[in-house]
Amino acid sequence: MISSRLARVVVSGIQPTGVPHLGNYLGALSNWVKLQQNAHSDDTLLYMVVGWHAMTLPQNPKLLASARWDMLATLLAVGLDPKRSIIFHQEDNQDHLELSWLLNCLTPVGRLFRMTTWKSRIASSRNADEADVDETLLNAGLLTYPVLQAADILAYRATHVPVGEDQTQHLELTRDIADTFNRTFKSKNALFPLPNLVSTPSHRILSLKDPSSKMSKSSPDIQSRILLTDTPAQIKSKIRGAVTDSIQGITFDPVNRPGCANLLNILAASTGQDVCQTVKGYENKGHGDLKKDVTEAVIELFRDPQKELGRLLQDRAYLQQVSVEGARKAKELSGETMTHVRERVGLC
Repeated sequence: MISSRLARVVVSGIQPTGVPHLGNYLGALSNWVKLQQNAHSDDTLLYMVVGWHAMTLPQNPKLLASARWDMLATLLAVGLDPKRSIIFHQEDNQDHLELSWLLNCLTPVGRLFRMTTWKSRIASSRNADEADVDETLLNAGLLTYPVLQAADILAYRATHVPVGEDQTQHLELTRDIADTFNRTFKSKNALFPLPNLVSTPSHRILSLKDPSSKMSKSSPDIQSRILLTDTPAQIKSKIRGAVTDSIQGITFDPVNRPGCANLLNILAASTGQDVCQTVKGYENKGHGDLKKDVTEAVIELFRDPQKELGRLLQDRAYLQQVSVEGARKAKELSGETMTHVRERVGLC
């Protein structure tokens, strides 16, 4: 029987804003690697470091310039292979900006104001509550960055997008923008597929100090997150100081015991187990036993990526080679898309 399977185009990106933490690794990066490992030979995978998105909030230029390469090296260190995946800097492909402008012209401003993430991003950057954020703090770039995100996806006519739960609203917007373009500039065949959310194992890793919120690079408390570059001693110290509770025994109860549940989630994700299996091993054990096991699991999880990251950061020439080649391949794909876009809108 002949298979009717269609080749997939998978697209995702990550901002170059600080060293990735455990939540980034378990929630996004490790899933990208699994997608690469399980992809069919005719699937196209594109992973980008999205520098333009980082510019929507204030950045130190020198730190950003360094962070771009640190993040590219991180993508390689965790297991993405430039021979299988197209890995590049978003800002090396101007097609994203051209398409973003055209898509902006199809997107109602009211729809962008209703997006919820701009408030959370401003609040996070200012260490404030969302209730303290209003439109006076909003710049045009941050308001329209979901449209640039749509352009990042549609420039490659992506069919599948792995995103976190906080980005599902943006993917819905991308689908709506693609549909609007297809209906506005009708042709025999729709230009843009409506990209689907990639279903991947989800590990919501919470702050070690405040398990009511996600682990975040922007938190002022560095003890709240485990960074990919942390030493074993630092990892041990942070997990030892993680918030738990005064209840004896270990149970998985995210509502009433969020700190304990967070450590169980980290252990399960780090060892590739289901959390229900993990908690069964803690009958008649306490928080100290759990923290010891979490520490050992995270240190082991990061061992190889840390070693590879250290090597890659000493080889800027190789990183530049990967970046240039990745951008070349990306431009080939987006260039074909933009030829069709210009023809349909009348700009050719």
